[in-house]
Amino acid sequence: MFVGTTVMSIFRYALMVLSAVSLGIGVAHATTQTTTFTVSVTIAASCTISASNLAFGPQGVLAANVDQTSTLTVNCTNTTPYTVGLDNGLNFSGGTLRMKDTGAGTTFVNYGLYTDPARTNAWTTTTSTTTCTGGSNTCAIGTGAGSNQTITVYGRIPSQTTPTPATFNDTVTATITY
Repeated sequence: MFVGTTVMSIFRYALMVLSAVSLGIGVAHATTQTTTFTVSVTIAASCTISASNLAFGPQGVLAANVDQTSTLTVNCTNTTPYTVGLDNGLNFSGGTLRMKDTGAGTTFVNYGLYTDPARTNAWTTTTSTTTCTGGSNTCAIGTGAGSNQTITVYGRIPSQTTPTPATFNDTVTATITY
C-alpha cells in the first residue's frame, strides 16, 4: 500500500504541474518587439597630398648635372579628377628656381623640378582639375583611386659656377586641385 500511495501522489503532483504549465500559471512568457534603422554615409570628393624632401646630398664642384628624385603621395576619393602643381619656391628669380644658402643668405644654387625622367618638362602651378597652367606635361593629372598614388618629382642641379661652401635650401609648395 505504501508503494501505491507514493505512485499515486507522484501521479497527482505530475498532473498539477502539467495543468499549471498548460494554463500558464507560474511560467514567465517573454515578449519582444523589433524595429529597423538605416545606416548611411555620404562620401564627398576629397584629396590629401604629402611630399618627401628632395635632397641632392653633399656636392663638390657643380661641373655636371646632379639629378635626384622625390615623391608626392596623393590620396583622392575613387574617380575624383585632380591635378598637382608645384610653385616656384621661395627664392625664384629671373625665371630660375634657386636654393639660398642658410648662412648669410646671399648666395644661391640654381635647380629645376621636372615632371619627366628626361628633365625636359618643368613643373608649373595648376588651378584646374583637368589642365596644367603651363601646358601639357607641366603638372600631374590623375583620377583618384581611393588609395595612395605616387607622383615622382625629378630634380636637377645644372652645371654652374660653384658658390662658397654652405648648406642651401628652398621651400616648394605642392598643390592638389580637385
